Amino acid sequence: MVNKMNGESLDITKQNIERLKELFPEVLTDGEKIDFDMLRTILGEVVEDNNERYQFTWHGKKQAILGAQKPSKGTLLPVPEKSKNFSSTENLYIEGDNLEVLKLLQKSYNSKIKMIYIDPPYNTGKDFVYKDNFKDGMQNYLEQTGQIDSEGNHLSTNTETNGRFHTDWLNMMYPRLKLARNLLSDEGVILVNIDENEMVNLQKIMNEIFGEGNELGTIIWDKRNPKGDAKGISQQHEYICTFAKNKDSFFQNNEIRRPKKNAKIILDKAKELFSNINNSNLEEINLEFSRWMNKQSFSGGEKAYSKIDEFGNVFQPVSLEKPKDPMYFYDVIHPITKKPCKKPPKGWRVSEPTMNELLEQNRILFGKDESVLPRRKYLLDENIMEKLPSLLYYGGSDTELLKKLNIPFDTPKVVEVCKEHIVAFSKESDIILDFFSGSATIAHAVIQANVEDGSNRKFIMVQLPEVIDEKSEAYKEGFKTICDIGKERIRRAGEMIKEELIEKKKNTGMLDAVKMDPDNLDIGFKVLKLDKSNIHEWNAEFENLEDELDLFETPFIENRNELDIVYEIMLKYGLELTYPIETFEVNGKNVYDIAFGNLFICLADNIDTNIAKAIIAKRNEYGIETSSVVFSDAGFNGNDSEKLNCIELLKDAGYPEDNLLTI
Repeated sequence: MVNKMNGESLDITKQNIERLKELFPEVLTDGEKIDFDMLRTILGEVVEDNNERYQFTWHGKKQAILGAQKPSKGTLLPVPEKSKNFSSTENLYIEGDNLEVLKLLQKSYNSKIKMIYIDPPYNTGKDFVYKDNFKDGMQNYLEQTGQIDSEGNHLSTNTETNGRFHTDWLNMMYPRLKLARNLLSDEGVILVNIDENEMVNLQKIMNEIFGEGNELGTIIWDKRNPKGDAKGISQQHEYICTFAKNKDSFFQNNEIRRPKKNAKIILDKAKELFSNINNSNLEEINLEFSRWMNKQSFSGGEKAYSKIDEFGNVFQPVSLEKPKDPMYFYDVIHPITKKPCKKPPKGWRVSEPTMNELLEQNRILFGKDESVLPRRKYLLDENIMEKLPSLLYYGGSDTELLKKLNIPFDTPKVVEVCKEHIVAFSKESDIILDFFSGSATIAHAVIQANVEDGSNRKFIMVQLPEVIDEKSEAYKEGFKTICDIGKERIRRAGEMIKEELIEKKKNTGMLDAVKMDPDNLDIGFKVLKLDKSNIHEWNAEFENLEDELDLFETPFIENRNELDIVYEIMLKYGLELTYPIETFEVNGKNVYDIAFGNLFICLADNIDTNIAKAIIAKRNEYGIETSSVVFSDAGFNGNDSEKLNCIELLKDAGYPEDNLLTI
């Protein structure tokens, strides 16, 4: 019998119980109930008879935990007309309540996100704090985006006069962070910007959700701008809390390192000078480079890299002497006099094989004759990264950058700061998630980071479409919601970055000076919008759901198209939402081919065996053993015989019954 597709997002509670069944079957009583005292005993803990223990709790915590585990019945609708490069981009911009969106992403992105970077409301008394209704999250979202609650009152900020000021903030953050942890890969990390208002509480819930042993440290961001309205000490710093999902897994393949602050400026200047170099003016070029370096206000060790060699390498000469205990003694022959060079009193710092490699790489600097101790070239481009310090000094803002983009937004995150951390914690094709997206600074920073190190990171932005004040400058500029600002910022920033990249490539005349080919830079984004499910039965609350289906001529609600339903199936099926979607026709009927034959969907009327045969043929073209197939149940028009024939054809072709579903 063909399976009926379950229309809810991942049931986390059920998943956890199934895992417990596998690991500890003895803790299950009466089928699904858990004997927690037995579980503690199995784990080697002494079961306490009293309730006194160290814990962090508040009013509503239990409801927040249960609410995070309650499946969502919503979906994400594709919005191609608001997207950029919809069919080819690997980036996502999602409009919706981030709690519901995080639930919907649980299957498709479970353990796939490398880095979460969020800047949540600081709870200053002036910012909006989400009021969740765990009974019906979708209805709550629709009320919030309408800016009224169920009683018709306008939503307001979380003021300090509220008797549950900190409680409301904790109840907002806890379920979101709990769901977010599931999305992180084993090597994943999360960075959370916060100020003094909720730093202590944030640290406690991060310790509880991620584990104290997985803390990577806290970055103190000195913004060089003391708060003028402070009654006590005038705070001029904020915090960036960093945690790994699993610290051991993270450090197996990752280091936390950032580019040296001024290295790029130095290398660019060196390339500019080197473009004019010839055999006779190397000394003159070096003098010009050294003078330029002396004029710079660099405060770090980069200033020592003040020389250019005949190959265009920027370097500093360093000693080859062993400073303490004796090391290696062997002959190093001077290239001109052909005599052994003077040996250091305590020997060479490196072994003879290493010395030979350095000689082959032209990394040894000889004096005028053998009486001068050779030195080593320490190349800047091989030592361009440094460990990330706990103190970050950055007193600037991105006000001017947003003016250049003509984007009105008052408190954006700083692209340079975000980019530095994105480079330090992620690489290559990692996915970066920000579910408090705001003006989409993280998306901007991801694109910029990709340009600078030649990577192909992808971003997922999530933002509640908060309505903008009609008196604001942004509203006057034509922006109706914060999402409008974020999407337009990505468009304009992406085009600006690509134009700068093309210009730089044109000026250098060679691609190796520009790590990213402009044609390969992904500046697009696929817009998805949170809404109620496309399918009647998934929103109904009938005791006998199967019997009630006859009430509908079609399971799909009005004003939804096939692509809307395809994306909902992808979500429920656990496929990434940027996977390619192709279509092919069978007798005028569309069949959707998802991720090169991973999933086939047909929602047409009058489905027959020709469609099943075409799906089998397409799968065989890809050379894969099996895939999954979803049909619209209404598409068989009540012809159970034709439906059975299609299913039997697919099963005979090797499709397992579990991979055949109707909707």
